[in-house]
Amino acid sequence: MNLIDFDELYRPIVIDLFPENLRVMIDMKAFEKMALSFPHTEQVPHFERVGFKITGRRMFTTYLEKDNTANIFLTPAEQRFFCKMDRTNVYPVPNKWGEKGATTFELNNVAREVVMEALLSAYNGTIKPNAKNKK
Repeated sequence: MNLIDFDELYRPIVIDLFPENLRVMIDMKAFEKMALSFPHTEQVPHFERVGFKITGRRMFTTYLEKDNTANIFLTPAEQRFFCKMDRTNVYPVPNKWGEKGATTFELNNVAREVVMEALLSAYNGTIKPNAKNKK
């Protein structure tokens, strides 16, 4: 009769939310393509950054080429969610905008799928701005 090793059977399962094979660097061209993939979006200059907005509405993200980062404009609740995923590479912008949900993503180290999900959240929040304020 074989004895069951319960320690082996009930070993904790560790899931890597950011496996190395998904950590493909997002460069300027890739980020531009991602941001412009949403309907009615356009690219505009924004100080030293490149902004992406919905035509006739506010920006939902900006990109800074010199350090390959994006600031994505989320709700504070969405910001907390994304920051919990990777506190080192996803964090609030260190100013008043950050308190309102603006979140920096270091694109060299964050999975493309995570960035795309954040862009979708920001885009939807811009399309339906009143939905953000409802409880």
